[in-house]
Amino acid sequence: MSQLRKSLSIVFHSPYGHTAKVAAYIAQGAQKMGIDVHIMPIEHIDWDILDHSQGIIFGSPTYMGSVSADFKRFMDSTSKRWRDRIWQGKLAAGFANSGGLSGDKLSVLQQINIFAMQHGMLWSGLPLMSTGHREDDLNRLASCLGLMTQSDNAPVEITPPQGDLDTAIWFGEYIGGLLYRLH
Repeated sequence: MSQLRKSLSIVFHSPYGHTAKVAAYIAQGAQKMGIDVHIMPIEHIDWDILDHSQGIIFGSPTYMGSVSADFKRFMDSTSKRWRDRIWQGKLAAGFANSGGLSGDKLSVLQQINIFAMQHGMLWSGLPLMSTGHREDDLNRLASCLGLMTQSDNAPVEITPPQGDLDTAIWFGEYIGGLLYRLH
């Protein structure tokens, strides 16, 4: 990897495919900015790549108002990295998907934010004003702590809606731009 190219890892749990789909759209946005993106489901973590990425975006579905149990296990498995401050100073961001319109995605983003802060990471939210509340609008869920998407308990082929996916691309571009500004 060249010194000029930045790397970003997107770590997520996606038992039904919706969170993975959002991760792929975030990756598209970051790649538009010339970022090397490593998409990692938590079942297949490459710790070396993760430790050497300049930024990490964390994503989880919303289960019972919380991150999924599997994502929490991933969080807990980073305690040695926390102790050794391996991720300190890296850019961090988060995204959450739920079936319901609210689905308590804010709670998930707060958990991921605190996790990143425990590691000494630099958090970026989603500084995009909502363009409306229709399914094709950008940031229709009006989130600012991170990216929120809704799968409406529908098949991954038709959800999340296009506005949420377009917001994911925007988010990836924004995080990619921040990586260049910070590093």
